[in-house]
Amino acid sequence: YTNMATVSLGFNIDSPRWDQSTFVGRLKHFLNITDPRTVLVPEEELDRAKALVEGCRAGLVPPGSSQEQLLYAKKLYDSAFHPDSGEKMNLIGRMSFQVPGGMAITGFMLQFYRTVPAVVFWQWVNQSFNAFVNYTNRNAASPISLRQIGVAYVTATSAALATAVGLNLYTKRAPPLLARWVPFAAVAAANCVNIPMMRQQEIINGITVTDENNNELGRSRRAAVKGIAQVVLSRITMAAPGMIILPIIMERLEKFPFMQRIRVLHGPLQVLLCGGFLLFMVPAACALFPQRCSLALADLEVELRDSIVAKHGDKVPYVYFNKGL
Repeated sequence: YTNMATVSLGFNIDSPRWDQSTFVGRLKHFLNITDPRTVLVPEEELDRAKALVEGCRAGLVPPGSSQEQLLYAKKLYDSAFHPDSGEKMNLIGRMSFQVPGGMAITGFMLQFYRTVPAVVFWQWVNQSFNAFVNYTNRNAASPISLRQIGVAYVTATSAALATAVGLNLYTKRAPPLLARWVPFAAVAAANCVNIPMMRQQEIINGITVTDENNNELGRSRRAAVKGIAQVVLSRITMAAPGMIILPIIMERLEKFPFMQRIRVLHGPLQVLLCGGFLLFMVPAACALFPQRCSLALADLEVELRDSIVAKHGDKVPYVYFNKGL
């Protein structure tokens, strides 16, 4: 930076714009950073946004910068850079890519559910996408080896395929609507496997917990379990409306003569409708639980709790950690 100016008094670029203790506040926050338009922003602009955010954190910004420019830079930074490491995330794994990526995959999973080969292919595509997302949004302080990534990927994909194929065969004689819900059952089952497996190092070794002022206190496995459980629930919630309600809509629409004449457009139509659901459900599901998760001191492992009490007495009733997304 050259010719830097001091940031105006009272402005903190890392201070949340909306109250993160409420669902509405978190929803506004995630509507902002999961905006799918940010995936079209050039890499150079993302790098400039990061530089501007880091400069602002140091108390300096280019002269003439408005607060709106700084907030937009923070939006781009939050959408593309990992909150723990500050490293740029791969495009496919970003939450801002969930709408364009998820709508295409989910739409075709819902469209091609009748034959086993189609079920196998689209479940494999979905689990590959999920693996990118889960790895990208893990707690970056807990490294995972390539072998562990491979095991997690194979296990989750196998769970999804076993659920999808098994239910697909089971529902052959069931009402048509039940067969349309098979993809959701497979996605839910796979999420229960994929996310814990991809983030297994956090469960094994624990994740860093801090006090309310971000001072490190140690590592907790129970904090990791709580964070991962909330992420699993969020991901299932993210998929649920589109994969449960949309089949009902399509089941009724396909009975109309005009829909029977445009069968070739059923797939693209489901993709667009999935996009409509995800546009709201991605930020809503992310907002279910606070990103900065808390855990009562009494719920920690005995050894960690005793260590904190020995150093800080009763001054630390709760510990805090990044649960991931």
